[in-house]
Amino acid sequence: MEMRGIVSSIVKVVLPLLLGGAILWWMYRGEDFSQIRHVLTDEMNWTWMLLSFPFGILAQMFRGWRWRQTLEPTGEQPRTSTSINAVFLSYAVSLVIPRIGEFARCGVLKRYDGVSFSKALGTVVTERAIDTLVVGGFTGLTLLLYLSVFGTFFRQTGMSLDTILHGFSLTGYLVAAVCLLAIAVLLHFLFRRLSLYNKVKVTVGDIWQGVTSLKGVRNLPLFVLFTLGIWVSYFLHYYLTFFCFGFTEHLGMGCALVTFAVGSIAVIVPTPNGAGPWHFAVKTMLILYGVAEEGALCFVLIVHTVQTMLVAALGLYAFAALSFTKRINPKTIIV
Repeated sequence: MEMRGIVSSIVKVVLPLLLGGAILWWMYRGEDFSQIRHVLTDEMNWTWMLLSFPFGILAQMFRGWRWRQTLEPTGEQPRTSTSINAVFLSYAVSLVIPRIGEFARCGVLKRYDGVSFSKALGTVVTERAIDTLVVGGFTGLTLLLYLSVFGTFFRQTGMSLDTILHGFSLTGYLVAAVCLLAIAVLLHFLFRRLSLYNKVKVTVGDIWQGVTSLKGVRNLPLFVLFTLGIWVSYFLHYYLTFFCFGFTEHLGMGCALVTFAVGSIAVIVPTPNGAGPWHFAVKTMLILYGVAEEGALCFVLIVHTVQTMLVAALGLYAFAALSFTKRINPKTIIV
């Protein structure tokens, strides 16, 4: 049994890395990395990249503030700093094992602030459900708003859906199929993990209390504001990077919205920080908007790499901050 657990853990680490690595290898095979290095060192405007960083940090801070607010109706009152550091750490941990960060941040609150793990897990389920609705609504609205843009593009270029599908390579179809398979595998592991936690006395009642915590939130407008803050910050963190490159700075808000929506869906595939699927989806849409393939490949590689480094840096900061954080008694009331 122990050996099966070890094998399962190895599989959950190795498979996402292999999937993301395989997609990246396919995309960048034969690519001249000296050109990418030239763009990175000589052509890129780093001022805009640095200006995007605060929004990447803010998105995670908003998530920490919202999570603490969601926990209050369950009777749990973690410290604000612990909640934010738990979120920082969760995203960094997910760079190694996709989606494990959801459980890691619940563990941080239990360890340092005595918060019930199962209640915290329930509120995470609630958060994810809300975020899914937000992304779904945003994607649908973006599609409706910019459907005419796609129509104009197809008319001007003489392209049609049939020509796009015929031009999509067999490898492209294979990548899409593998991504769908990976999502199915992720769901399988998530259900198994939830079952495992139930076996170690994570009660269904506590989880349900966390799931339904939203109806007891005292300041619902503030909750909505935090939710909007999360996704507006994520978008600005991404959009400002357009101005780093000469081949994307002219694309405008419409392209940013469309590629952001597509990228947000792509990261559902369980790879570290969406590596591979995100590159593939955003690159494809940038080409649709007229960016040369070489420029699109440079953009997605540089932007994703730099933003991933920011996630890792925030995780290291949180780890250091938590190491100096005093654990409190579960019964202590935090004000």
